[in-house]
Amino acid sequence: MAYIDYYKILGVDKNATQDDIKKAYRKLARKWHPDLNPEDKEAERKFKELNEANEVLSNSENRIKYDRYGEHWKQGGEYQKTKQQKKEYHDKGFGGGFSDADFGDGGDFSDFFQSMFGNTRGNFGTSSRGSASGKFKGQDIHAELNISLRDAARTHPQTFEINNKKVRITIPAGIYDGQQIKLKAHGNPGFNGGPSGDLYITFNISADENFERLGDDLKTKVVIDLYTAVLGGEVTVNTLEGSVTLKVKPETQNGMTVRLRGKGFPVYKKENQFGDLFVTYEVKLPTHLTEKQKEIFEQLKNS
Repeated sequence: MAYIDYYKILGVDKNATQDDIKKAYRKLARKWHPDLNPEDKEAERKFKELNEANEVLSNSENRIKYDRYGEHWKQGGEYQKTKQQKKEYHDKGFGGGFSDADFGDGGDFSDFFQSMFGNTRGNFGTSSRGSASGKFKGQDIHAELNISLRDAARTHPQTFEINNKKVRITIPAGIYDGQQIKLKAHGNPGFNGGPSGDLYITFNISADENFERLGDDLKTKVVIDLYTAVLGGEVTVNTLEGSVTLKVKPETQNGMTVRLRGKGFPVYKKENQFGDLFVTYEVKLPTHLTEKQKEIFEQLKNS
């Protein structure tokens, strides 16, 4: 397996923080996402590389293994286990001529990992290292799925393609931005008959022109004219489930907020539970006043 510099792929240095890695991945994933680059094989290749790099560097344990073992990071645990077994075997007096040099202490583990995949260089007791090869889980895949705020508010199925395979999932109402779900065994194939990796999907919820989400609550603004604000009246307010008529109290001030209970966002995986909708009034001042209207305002000013 050729060495791949995951730090270089993400455009960060080896001292990058987890936040730096997350930001770099999201920026590049959006740039090279297959949905934005249809029929572009180069973009597809780069997107796969980004997912592999993120899988390793966004996980602190995987990152430590990668920094030590390079492209063989997944087999690092097996390396340590086999090394210990070999040492114990030798300490008990079985076999001879083994040393830590056989395991490449100091940086080069290639001999060991080549043997793990079937080569027979060197012996372990009466068996070759290759015959002791284990089954290894395939790499996990990390993907992002962009949905609208309104789609996030309803339970619905969605189908997308990963590794030329169609995957169908049901997105629960109330899912939040940045939330990640795991699909077991939907990742890359395993090694030597091992299980497939898993698929991790991170949801990106796009901003909505009418609503701002705060947890399970929603915020919106509605414009009312000066006369309604002063005298009171009614105004139509949009919600996720349609429009409602809201009574405006006399002498309503600009920026005043009212709460509509149960008209907010559905609570994730809690049926028939919703947050609240907070409606903020924006009072629109009249323009192009007639002379008569200006006189009335002057009278009000001086009264």
